[in-house]
Amino acid sequence: MTTQTAHQTSRLLFGAMGLGGTWTDEPYGETDIDQAETAITAALEAGITVFDHADIYRRGKSEAVFGEVMRRNPGLLNGVTVQTKCGIVLPADDRGGYYDLRAESVLAALEGSLRRLQVDAVNVLLLHRPDPLLDPRTLKPALHSLLQEGKIRALGVSNMSAAQMDYLQTELDIPIAVNQLEMSLFKRDWVESTVLVNHPGGVEKNFPHGTIEWCLSNGTRLQAWGALAQGLYSQPREAHTSAEAQATDLVRQLALERNTSSEAIVLAWLLKHPARIEAVIGSTNPERIRASADAPRQAELMTSGEWYALWTAARGAPLP
Repeated sequence: MTTQTAHQTSRLLFGAMGLGGTWTDEPYGETDIDQAETAITAALEAGITVFDHADIYRRGKSEAVFGEVMRRNPGLLNGVTVQTKCGIVLPADDRGGYYDLRAESVLAALEGSLRRLQVDAVNVLLLHRPDPLLDPRTLKPALHSLLQEGKIRALGVSNMSAAQMDYLQTELDIPIAVNQLEMSLFKRDWVESTVLVNHPGGVEKNFPHGTIEWCLSNGTRLQAWGALAQGLYSQPREAHTSAEAQATDLVRQLALERNTSSEAIVLAWLLKHPARIEAVIGSTNPERIRASADAPRQAELMTSGEWYALWTAARGAPLP
């Protein structure tokens, strides 16, 4: 087992959902471990030091192959931090999927993750989705126990609103270190909602107003999953709308002018925001991972005019 180092922050994270083979019960093999090692090595070469997992990714196989890479290469991951998520139960047989944040389920899920990852602790345990049946008062002792035992160093959430975090924060009496949300140049409701107050267009935006501000006010770090928008603006493909085509052209133009990659420009748009968003890189393609490395520097170089130009192009309409 590997002991995690003290928490480190990174503007880029490696999202491990693509590791471990298929989403079936078929076991992983040496080829899957090799592919994971290649992707992890590329991430380290890109300066990425935080690895994001969930117990459900590839039905646990993502964590398992990550652990195998650690076992193969003692010391390879020295200085990195690992986080994982729990609370989603995948469909099985005739039963549909559901959310489960009961204390006993969270404890069991974390033990499984630690075993598969081959670590003694994770830096952050994130509650993956809101569970309407969650009673925070019954979860509180379990989380305090995990913190006291050193099995987790911080608590985080994913896909939660300001109101949900405020309620959890009050009932759990544990700081929420991280909120992981889908945010990208394509998934823009998080920023659209800030300028569509008192505007008819705001009704169409499905993002709880005040969530970003709550995180900023409470010292909760924001992590963006889906940050590369599945390559929509950075990989060669046919655009489905004129807005996608226009944004893709502008991304490429800026990348050419700055002698960088399209991936770096797409991510830089997120990273420039004053909330200091951390972008999760979900690709397992070594070239795309390395192409993302320049994003923090490009965020510093990007002007306000360029940032707004990208936003306007992607939304396909002028700002109100």
